Amino acid sequence: MLPDKIKFESVAELVASQAAATPDAVALTSATRVLSYKELDERASALADVLRVLGVGPDVVIGLCAPRSPGMVVGALGILKAGGAYLPLDPTYPAARLAFVLDDGPVPVVVTALSVKGQVPTGNHQTIFLDDLGRVVHSRPLLHSARAKVAVTRKNLAYVIYTSGSTGQPKGVEITHESLLNLVHWHRHAFPVTPADRASQVAKVGFDAAVWEIWPYLASGASLHMPDDEMVSDPESLRDWLVAQGITISFIPTPMAERLLTLPWPSGIALRTMLTGADTLHCYPPVGLPFLLVNNYGLTECAVVTTSGPVYPNVSTDRLPPIGRAITNTQVYILDESGRQVSMGTTGELHVGGLGVARGYRNRPKLTAVKFIPNPFGAQPGERLFKTGDLAKFLPDGQIAFLGHMHDRIKVRGFRVEPNEVAAALNMHPHIEQSVVVAREVTPGDTRLIGYFVPVPQSPLTLRELRNFLKARLPDFMVPAKFVRLEKLPLIANGKIDRMSLPPADDINTLRDNACAATRTDMEKTVATMLAPLLELDYVDVSDNFFSLGGHSLLGAQLVARVRDTFGIEIPLRVVFEAPSVAELSAEIEQLLVAKRATIRESEAQDIPGPTPQTDSGIGPR
Repeated sequence: MLPDKIKFESVAELVASQAAATPDAVALTSATRVLSYKELDERASALADVLRVLGVGPDVVIGLCAPRSPGMVVGALGILKAGGAYLPLDPTYPAARLAFVLDDGPVPVVVTALSVKGQVPTGNHQTIFLDDLGRVVHSRPLLHSARAKVAVTRKNLAYVIYTSGSTGQPKGVEITHESLLNLVHWHRHAFPVTPADRASQVAKVGFDAAVWEIWPYLASGASLHMPDDEMVSDPESLRDWLVAQGITISFIPTPMAERLLTLPWPSGIALRTMLTGADTLHCYPPVGLPFLLVNNYGLTECAVVTTSGPVYPNVSTDRLPPIGRAITNTQVYILDESGRQVSMGTTGELHVGGLGVARGYRNRPKLTAVKFIPNPFGAQPGERLFKTGDLAKFLPDGQIAFLGHMHDRIKVRGFRVEPNEVAAALNMHPHIEQSVVVAREVTPGDTRLIGYFVPVPQSPLTLRELRNFLKARLPDFMVPAKFVRLEKLPLIANGKIDRMSLPPADDINTLRDNACAATRTDMEKTVATMLAPLLELDYVDVSDNFFSLGGHSLLGAQLVARVRDTFGIEIPLRVVFEAPSVAELSAEIEQLLVAKRATIRESEAQDIPGPTPQTDSGIGPR
């Protein structure tokens, strides 16, 4: 339960108390706008009045379609003050997805901005423009009657966020005020937040990290600062903005945080804590970083954050940074397939209980029943666990190691592989800033790993060096077949890596060794033509190594079969290992062909009839 000293039923009441205590303090800033707590509260109250007249109250879900801006926060706070729950709608999402979400609610009202008017699909809902609140308020004389206090309880909905669904349709996660208040309560105490703090807000409205970025600070009287979109996507610009603005605490999505950790930082900066999450953290902070890095794990179904813990420099470790421990009023269980708790160090599925667990999926009772299950370890009746579908294990120090999603586990040549483990090894290379590893099934049963990486600028990295680096840390079957060089990793709106947008490996972006030469003989051309389709390349050079380009024993067996079909000779598989380049293998085949021809000539010579031998009959001259 929440501490007794927390008397509020919603974060809207917490923000209102700050507005009453420090009305002139800065609440929100962007490049074009500054709002004090008084201005924020007045604008949100005006919106709340309009919404109440339209019938908004507890558990009524209202759409909020707005770009990242002070207006976005005004809209969310106004909906909460009216007693409703806000449903974030990213205006950059496809119209079909937005239309589905609006119909799935259903949503009676959408609060939006004139700048994104064309992005909101038409439907059976009313529209209120944040930019037009003044006119709306003055044109409705009955609004004063809507100021009566709304009877909102902690069990009512605070917000609903739609996430991707395994069935192909988004699913709405319903979060109550109790869950949101618990997040705010934990955060304010875990990272002692005061009115003097200056926090950043970088997540778009549709990403649940925005929930975490906004409410703990506005509930504490701190100021919230919003950089331009261009700054959010550029590491150097974002670093410079954080320093110049005197930001003291900042959430940064994991892929961007990893890039920021590679940059130099001036000493004496105001930033004391960088929070990261939303994807797997692959690296440790460098020694001398002037702020604390805190890694966080969470799910939309569990009010954003489930576990949290600081990450310290550790250049010698071969494991991913841990995800910390369970936050306040949250329980984490790691269970086997039979629902029993596993021992320390044993892998199992992570389950979450406590105040953060969502009410369920909106209008999805069957799916809710599958994913939100009774808690067999709970002390109170009705407690539930959320099945995360993530693999984890407890470490000896009590922290939790995240081991990837259950569906991410793949088999490569019969071995079970976690792509995140491979990416963690890749990120240890000093010339790699970021990486992600994915699996591609070339043919049924032939799954290969592809390593995508962003190199350090002007990196001299070669394929041979990278493969040798990984072979010193990973089994051969875990070394990617190909490495694709990218300028940056593609991201989706919530800051996670967009694996669906990773480009195919081709001859331009695939890492190759510097030394290369064209084939010189007909034999080398023939062997190169054999190797290229096996390795899924358009061509291979005379010096290219079969195994360096992703070959392995199973492909080697296919190569042996192709040599047999083409030349009619049988080469032992060991020859492929001993002579893996086009030039070396061509030479071996040439020798075998020479030996074969010699054997044929010898055989033919034995089969040709010679002159009839003379026998001595005893007749004739002596």
